[in-house]
Amino acid sequence: MTDAYAQDRTLVLLRHSKAEPPGDRPDVDRPLAPRGRADAAAAGAWLAHNALLPDLVICSSARRTRETWHGVAMGMTGAPPEGGSAGPAPDVQYADDAYEAHPEDLLALVRRVNPVTRTVLLIAHNPGVSQLSALLNPEQADRDALRTSEVVVHRTTAEWAGLGRGDTVVTTAHTARG
Repeated sequence: MTDAYAQDRTLVLLRHSKAEPPGDRPDVDRPLAPRGRADAAAAGAWLAHNALLPDLVICSSARRTRETWHGVAMGMTGAPPEGGSAGPAPDVQYADDAYEAHPEDLLALVRRVNPVTRTVLLIAHNPGVSQLSALLNPEQADRDALRTSEVVVHRTTAEWAGLGRGDTVVTTAHTARG
């Protein structure tokens, strides 16, 4: 199904970067590991280099996803050696519903996106984010779960509000390592 705003919409799925192992703190409060911070910046640089700058970021409210977004945003600024500008700052929505979410829950967040929005970056957790990728494109989905800092780019002409099973094409996937 297409709409009056359709040319192409891009949904970029990103599994959060490598977090510290579980400890005494609640899982939702786990910070990124040093490798995770470097990988998040590398993911941002890769997004900028590939002209995949988001208009909207939907980010789980868990600490490791918020820290991933911070690293991605820093990586998109084009600090040497990447070069280039990150363009206008995206709107950022921190979503409690994205933590420990099922793919249908994540899809519900995407379906609420304004129809004029072209590029959405969703930063979330496994298994939900991997399962959402498979739901959106069962034919091209990676049968293994997304690795930490892995980006999967889905393109569609479907309306955000009507996005569903098989409505996207996976155009690229990349695992960022800093």
